[in-house]
Amino acid sequence: MSPVRIVIVGAGFAGYQAARTLSRALRRTAEIVLINPNDYFLYLPLLPEVAAGVLEPRRVSVSLTGTLPHVRLVLGNVDSVDLTGRRVAWTDPEGVRGEMSYDRLVLAVGSVNKLLPIPGVAEHAHGFRGMPEALYLRDHVTRQLEMAANTRDPRERAARKTFVVVGAGYTGTEVAAHGVLFTDSLARRNAALRGESRPRWMLLDVAKRVLPSLDERLSRTAGRVLRRRGVHVRMGTSVKEATSEGVLLDDGEFIDTRSLIWCVGVRPDPLVEDLGLATEHGRLRVDQYLAVPGHPEVLACGDAAAVPDLTRPGEFTPMTAQHAQRQGKVAAHNILASFGRGTPRPYKHHDLGFTVDLGGVQAAADPLHIPLAGPAANAVTRGYHLMAMPGNRIRVAADWLLDAALPPQAVQFGLVPSWSVPLDTESPEVARHGRGGG
Repeated sequence: MSPVRIVIVGAGFAGYQAARTLSRALRRTAEIVLINPNDYFLYLPLLPEVAAGVLEPRRVSVSLTGTLPHVRLVLGNVDSVDLTGRRVAWTDPEGVRGEMSYDRLVLAVGSVNKLLPIPGVAEHAHGFRGMPEALYLRDHVTRQLEMAANTRDPRERAARKTFVVVGAGYTGTEVAAHGVLFTDSLARRNAALRGESRPRWMLLDVAKRVLPSLDERLSRTAGRVLRRRGVHVRMGTSVKEATSEGVLLDDGEFIDTRSLIWCVGVRPDPLVEDLGLATEHGRLRVDQYLAVPGHPEVLACGDAAAVPDLTRPGEFTPMTAQHAQRQGKVAAHNILASFGRGTPRPYKHHDLGFTVDLGGVQAAADPLHIPLAGPAANAVTRGYHLMAMPGNRIRVAADWLLDAALPPQAVQFGLVPSWSVPLDTESPEVARHGRGGG
C-alpha cells in the first residue's frame, strides 16, 4: 500500500513551516511533497538589505533540500488544482508539465504585487516581492548613479539621482531607509558626483503617516529617521501617471526620475481565484482550523488564506510573515490530527510586537508592546531576525559585521534586465527568461 501523500504548494513562511513540522513528525511514514518555483526559502524581511548591498543574496535564501531532509522537492509553478480528483498540476522551470495526486493538500501560495489602474505603472514601475526584483534594484540603483556621473545634462543627471518609492508600509519604508544610505555611500565614492547634491529619495503614500498599520510610536520613529536622512516623505500623495521620464503626482507635480519602486502592497496569488471557491478580498476562505469549507482534506494558510482572527472577532488575520509562519505550524498540526495524531487546533495568535529595520544602527520596534528606537531597537530587530531564520544565521551576522566596517561594493552585473522583472507577474520569485515568455 502506498504511503499517504501530503502535498504542500509554496515554500514561503507558511509552506516552509508546514513542511518542516511535518518532516520532523512523520519522517518516512508519509510522503511529503513540496512544490515551489525555487529550491530555497526566501527570508523576505531582509530583502531590502540585499537591494542595498548589506547582505549577499544567498544569505537570505535557505536551501529547501538542505533543511527539509524528509521532504521531496518538486520545482515548478502550480497552475491548476482538481479538488474533485484530488490532483495538482504544475509547470517546471523548463516548461514541462507534471501532475500528481494528494491525500492532503496545503495551499500556501503566498502573494504577488498589488496593481492599481494607474496609466504607465505596469510598464515603468518595478515591485519588490522576490529575489530577482531585489537584484534588479541593486544593479539599477548603482547603474543610475554611474550614468548620472557621465552626463552633462543637469536635468538628466538629477533624474537619474532621484528614486521614488510608492507605498509607506513595511517594504517601502525599509527600501527607502536602506536605499538612501546605499546611494549616499556610492555618491561619496564616485569622483564625478562627490561634492554635488545628494541623491534624492521620495516616499509617497495616500495614508496620513508612514507605517499606517502599526502603532503610531513606530510610525513617528520611522518618519523621523527618514526625514533626518533627507528622504522626502510625502503623505496623502499618490501617482497619477508614470512615464519613462518620470511620474506625475495627483497634485500636478511632475518628478523627473528613472526609478519607480512599487511597494503599495500585495494581493493573493492568482491561483486562489482560479480555484472557484469562496474568497474574502481575494483570499481563500478557511475556518478557524485552516480547512477549506467542503474540502476537509485541503488546508490553506499564509497570505493566500482569509483566516478568522479569533483575537478580533469578525476580522481576518493580516498578511504578515508572523501570522504565516505560525499558521504553517498549525496547518501541519491539524494534518497530523487528521491521521489520529492529536486533536485539531484552532489558529489563534496575539502579536508580540513588530520590528522595522531602518538601516545603519536605526530601527523601530515594540517587543511585547514596549516601544524602542535607535540602537536598542536595532539590536532587538536583528536578534529577532536571527532567531526567526531557519538557517544562514552565522553568515547573516558576518555580513552585518562587515557592513559596519566596510563600505558597500559599487558594482552592477546587469544579470537581471528590466524586462525580466515586470510588475504585473504571477511569479515575482522567478525572473522571465525571454521578452515574450513567462
